[in-house]
This record gives sequence, structure tokens and C-alpha cells, in this order.
Amino acid sequence: MKALVAYDSVFGNTAQVARAIGAALGSPDEVESRQVTDVDPEQLRGLDVLVVGSPTRGFQPTPATKKLLKAIPDRELGGVTVAAFDTRFSVEDVDSAILNVLVRLFGYAAEPIADRLRKKGGDQAVPPEGFIVEGTEGPLSDGEPERAANWAKRILEAG
Repeated sequence: MKALVAYDSVFGNTAQVARAIGAALGSPDEVESRQVTDVDPEQLRGLDVLVVGSPTRGFQPTPATKKLLKAIPDRELGGVTVAAFDTRFSVEDVDSAILNVLVRLFGYAAEPIADRLRKKGGDQAVPPEGFIVEGTEGPLSDGEPERAANWAKRILEAG
């Protein structure tokens, strides 16, 4: 199996989740975890699994994540098992009716990433997932790296 976990990270939390996912997917010989800015769309050829993650910034993926997704040629991901994740704060932990409405309207980064991966021909293995960060900058909430590893195992089971 050949897999890539491509991620962007602002405060290191998404990178930590990406590393947990990569380790659960397989050995370093089979799985690479790399910043989206270090991924050339040509490097996606021959992949069996592609996981893309981003912190949620302004209810969407980072510009670097969107740039990578846009650069993937149409139908390039045919036959590739894909999955998307984001890091986000818990709306339940923020006492703001306005924020709750905005999240319901605009959502988080994982869903638009998953949509783009499917449009590029990828076979979505599992629903998009969000991993919880405490506050704006982190750290990750307790148990999130383990939850990320379990989510990655579901990708393998589905693929």
C-alpha cells in the first residue's frame, strides 16, 4: 500500500493529528505525512490512499490546502481511497449563539476538502472528521490523537 497524509497546520495541532493518522495507516515505508506546501500533484500518482487535513480557518480550509486541492487534475484520484479531516474548536465550549449559527451555515474545513477529493475522482472511505482543539491555538483535546488513529483504521477497513 502507498498512502499520503497531506496537511496544513498553523499551531501544530493538525500536524499532530496527521502524524497519528499516518502512523495508524502503516509503516513509514508505506505512508508519508507531508505539509500540503510540500506536495506536488504529480506525487499523487500511484497512491492507494490519500488523506487531506486542514485547520478550520474562517469556516474553511487554509489557502494552502485549497491551492493543493485545486491543483489536482480532474479525475486524477480515480481508484484512490480518500478521506478528509480538520481541526476545530468545540462549539459547545463557546457560549455564542452567533457562532453556533455561523457554524451551522458555513461548517468546518473537512467537508469542502472531502467534496473536492470526490470531485477529483476519489473514493471516500469514511465521512469527514473533525478533531477538537482547546481554544484557538490548542492543544488538542484529551484523546484526540487516539481518536485520529482509530479513524485512520476505519479508512483501512473501508479501502
